[in-house]
Amino acid sequence: MNTKERKRIAILGSTGSIGTQALQVIAEHSDLYEAYVLTANNNVELLVEQARSFLPEAVVIANEEKYVQVRDALADLPIKVYAGADALCQIVQEKPVDIVLAAMVGYAGLRPTMNAIRAGKTIALANKETLVVAGELINRLADEYHADILPVDSEHSAIFQCLAGEVSPIEKIILTASGGPFRTLTLEQLAMVTKEQALKHPNWSMGAKITIDSASMMNKGFEVIEARWLFGVAPEQIQVVVHPQSIVHSAVQFADGAVKAQMGMPDMRLPIQYAFSYPLRLKSSFERLDLFRISELTFEQPDTHRFRNLSLAYEALRRGGNMPCILNAANEVTNRAFLEDRIGFLQMSDVIETVMQKAPFVASPTYEDYMQTDAEARRIATNCIA
Repeated sequence: MNTKERKRIAILGSTGSIGTQALQVIAEHSDLYEAYVLTANNNVELLVEQARSFLPEAVVIANEEKYVQVRDALADLPIKVYAGADALCQIVQEKPVDIVLAAMVGYAGLRPTMNAIRAGKTIALANKETLVVAGELINRLADEYHADILPVDSEHSAIFQCLAGEVSPIEKIILTASGGPFRTLTLEQLAMVTKEQALKHPNWSMGAKITIDSASMMNKGFEVIEARWLFGVAPEQIQVVVHPQSIVHSAVQFADGAVKAQMGMPDMRLPIQYAFSYPLRLKSSFERLDLFRISELTFEQPDTHRFRNLSLAYEALRRGGNMPCILNAANEVTNRAFLEDRIGFLQMSDVIETVMQKAPFVASPTYEDYMQTDAEARRIATNCIA
């Protein structure tokens, strides 16, 4: 493939864990891909470093106060520099962009992803909150504008890979979870855990927000909601299984009882690369799975008594409407509060449950409803914590 045929990729959140690993994939296959747009929220130093290495067409710093700093640091290069949320939403619609990697953290990723869908771009989706908050709306837009959504989450990529070539309906999705760093702790022990302990994930290297979500199993709850919208299944068709080794990334059971699983080392570059190259598989330098080195693969039931966030996510999914949006907003506020030592680990679930009870329910929300819901749920959560 010559240079003119390279796919141009816009990375929303290039300085985060997914973004930096995506750039590794691009560097390894520079004959196939180019980083056309790089964006960050606050990390000016790394964004500038990435821009100097990959020479994108444009960079966007979401925090407008840091625009001058980025502009001056790249003044000697022919790179366009923009700032602000509106710039993020506009840049994804640029005609040369082929793939938008949505790797921003949290609710902030929703609007630019919607704009990219309206522009008919292929979406490599790593931002869970987009489908958690507005799954029905996103699917409707994707159908309307003929935009492909390819999952980047390791679990959803695994399911997507298991479904390749299948025409039969899904009987059950088996969504694996590592269980996080506190899998074996009692409720009494969980009440005392610190953010430093929560940030030490046993298998994956991720950003702070998603690592806390993983420790509280909210991350897995979000993935249940994502799976519902990505694969068109009912909540009762999604089974969460705790698999501490993180080798089986997820599986699909079919009507005849057959189960297909996708396995591999815990390395996010593989699902990122598959989303970029789909339906092809590219040669990579990633570590290979050696079954002889693995002593055992174990599977357990999740404990929703100790990890209530998982059951709260199922409840939000079953109630539908704007309830998953309420769940997400409350979680973002409590996650931040825990990272700032303002509440304890178990209190996060208490606050989220309270917000789900108090926030106004909307059965058939519009985008404007989602915006109002997000703001109101955050206000209620903040008051609960205060």
